Amino acid sequence: MREFELKYGCNPHQKPARLVMQKGELPFEVLNGRPGYINFLDAFNSWQLVRELKAACKLPAAASFKHVSPAGSALGLPLDEALRQSCRVDDLPGLNDSPLACAYARARGADRMCSFGDWIALSDICDEQTALQIKREVSDGVIAPGYTPEALAQLRAKRQGNYNIIAMDENYQPPLLEEKQVFGVTFEQRRNDSLIDASLLEHIVTRNRELPDTAKRDLLVALITLKYTQSNSVCYAVDGQSIGVGAGQQSRIHCTRLAGDKADLWQLRRHPQVTGLPFLDSVPRQDRDNVVDGYLHGRDCEVLAEGVWQNFFTCRPAPFCAAEQREYLDSIAGIALGSDAFFPFFDNIERAADSGVSYIAQPGGSIRDDAVISCCDKFGMVMAMTGLRLFHH
Repeated sequence: MREFELKYGCNPHQKPARLVMQKGELPFEVLNGRPGYINFLDAFNSWQLVRELKAACKLPAAASFKHVSPAGSALGLPLDEALRQSCRVDDLPGLNDSPLACAYARARGADRMCSFGDWIALSDICDEQTALQIKREVSDGVIAPGYTPEALAQLRAKRQGNYNIIAMDENYQPPLLEEKQVFGVTFEQRRNDSLIDASLLEHIVTRNRELPDTAKRDLLVALITLKYTQSNSVCYAVDGQSIGVGAGQQSRIHCTRLAGDKADLWQLRRHPQVTGLPFLDSVPRQDRDNVVDGYLHGRDCEVLAEGVWQNFFTCRPAPFCAAEQREYLDSIAGIALGSDAFFPFFDNIERAADSGVSYIAQPGGSIRDDAVISCCDKFGMVMAMTGLRLFHH
């Protein structure tokens, strides 16, 4: 098959729409549903991300995409009880028996608000444990190199039989030259085939040069995630997963703040005061995510007000005030931060420190590199300059 007709383009009025291969056949098979234009953009970008994560870290990987940027990305590492609860998978027995299921739980759990209605990418053949998890989430579709019969049966039953399922040819390699049209003009460039591995982290410019293997892994997760995130962007990562992605901001400091705020929320959702919220059994999982978001942002009128909390809880929880949250966040360290371009000012480092960042990877090349390095030294951070910019548009 060299052509695939789409229902419409980015919007319903943009017709006709199709996918076309100039040479060879399309490298995928639609096993179920009818994916759309944006679905395929998410699918192809997310597939590249998980494929590269697996190649770099030698573990199964998953990604949760929304509007052509990752809401979360992760490796298949086991989940502790606090993370199982914050990811809403504590009721799934045997989850840690499937590294792929763990990877998706982490990817979806990085930002469950933004992952609502996501596109899923899996680096490995989808097993039944992963499919059972996907089946109960609000999601548009999934791409993977294959599916076990049991997993495919579970996924085909989703969304009244219309769930989008794509099998990707894992041996497909795109041409070196890529092109796209904008306003009738064709752009051509070499595709971004840069290899992201530990060699990019060898040029350490700070006084502190101690970069443990776990930090290298987390920096690789951040950098590979950024390679497929709309720029400008930074990514916070820890424990083999992204925890905050600040996609598509015009200012670097706004990227750092946005992603840092998301990383802080990820940390706070694992706090015992949050995992122990006394939800009514009748409150759906997605509604719980919305309530937790309001609770952590101090929107008491939406969550804790009289006549409101009774809709969600068996008893009224104590507020989690800003000072208590700050005290908890100040106890956190060891977070990794990647940036797709250089930091022009040291304010980015100061904001990163507020979220417990200890390790940074960025291209370097700013006229203010010295001030940025000095700020890292003030906080005892380790910073590697990769020399590799990762803009993605």
